[in-house]
Amino acid sequence: MKAKLQAATADDVAELVLLRNAVSEQLTTQFGDGHWSFHTTQNGILFTMKVATVYVARYRNRAIATLTLSTRKPWAIDKKYFGESKGPLYLTSMAVAPGWQRKGVGRLCIAQAREIARQWPSDAIRLDAYDAAAGGGEFYRKCGFREVGRTSYRNNPLIYFEMLL
Repeated sequence: MKAKLQAATADDVAELVLLRNAVSEQLTTQFGDGHWSFHTTQNGILFTMKVATVYVARYRNRAIATLTLSTRKPWAIDKKYFGESKGPLYLTSMAVAPGWQRKGVGRLCIAQAREIARQWPSDAIRLDAYDAAAGGGEFYRKCGFREVGRTSYRNNPLIYFEMLL
C-alpha cells in the first residue's frame, strides 16, 4: 500500500473533518470520554492551516490519514524537557482512519514526516501524547521517538517525545 503525504488544501477540509471525527468517536467508544473526544470543525482545520502545515495521506483518492507539522511550539509543551535544537518541528496532531489503523499507515506517515522535516530543514520532531490508554505513546516509541519527559497539563498527564534528525 502506497500513501503519500501531501499538503492539504481547502478542498480537503470537509474530508479531514470526517476522518478526525471518526477517530475521535472510535477513541471515545473504546476508552470513554477524554480530551480525544472533541469534534473537529471545518473552521478549526482552516485555522490550523493558517498557522501550520496540515498533511493528508490518500489511498485511491480517499483520505486515510492526516498529520500537522508546525514550527510554532504548542502551548502544552515545556521546552525545558528537550535538548538544544536549531529548528524543531512540532507534530501537533495525527489521525489514521479507523479502517486503516494497524496496517502500517501511521508508520508510513511518520517516516514521510521525518523526510519532510529534514527538507524543511529541521533537526528534530517533538510532540506530546496523552499518558492514557487512548494516547499514542507506544506507537511513537515504535516509530523511533524517545521519551524525554512527563508532565501534567490542565490535569492531563502527558508524555513528551522527540526524534532527532
